[in-house]
Amino acid sequence: MNSLFVDSKGKKANYPRFYRQTLEKLAKEQRILSRRKKGSHRWYKQRLKVAKLHERIANQRKDFLHKESHKLAKWYDCVVIEDLNMKGMSQALHFGKSVADNAWGMFTTFLQYKLEEQGKKFVKIDKWFPSSKTCSHCGRAVESLSLSDRIFQCECGFVADRDWNAAINIKKEGIRELGIA
Repeated sequence: MNSLFVDSKGKKANYPRFYRQTLEKLAKEQRILSRRKKGSHRWYKQRLKVAKLHERIANQRKDFLHKESHKLAKWYDCVVIEDLNMKGMSQALHFGKSVADNAWGMFTTFLQYKLEEQGKKFVKIDKWFPSSKTCSHCGRAVESLSLSDRIFQCECGFVADRDWNAAINIKKEGIRELGIA
């Protein structure tokens, strides 16, 4: 998973992958902790080091998610997202660490409360809506589209990034659900 989200204009929020960046250092500190005698003074000191690393990663993640959700809440009057089952994605698609590091649930929570604070709308689209398999240009659905296919190509000639095409479809579905158009 390269980005946290893609909006309907094609802008991506590239996720810095805080956990992956600190993984080697964290593994080293945890290895040192495992070699210490449990209950000793040095074990407590090392345990604190590991805890501080985890806290640092969590704080970096929260800061990034707050900033991105603030931008979206400031720029848009209505935000429409797909209600994704991230736990299922992490297990079925082998995105475990990437999905956990993205913290999609935390991001949607931040975004929802920031939009509601400002009196703006937040809409969740059903996870079974075929956003990736539908052409945003003509509306035709493609039968097969694997996850490895990153470019969406329709018979009508429309070619776009898969995530951007899905973002446009999610926006259209949100507008339809709200009854604006």
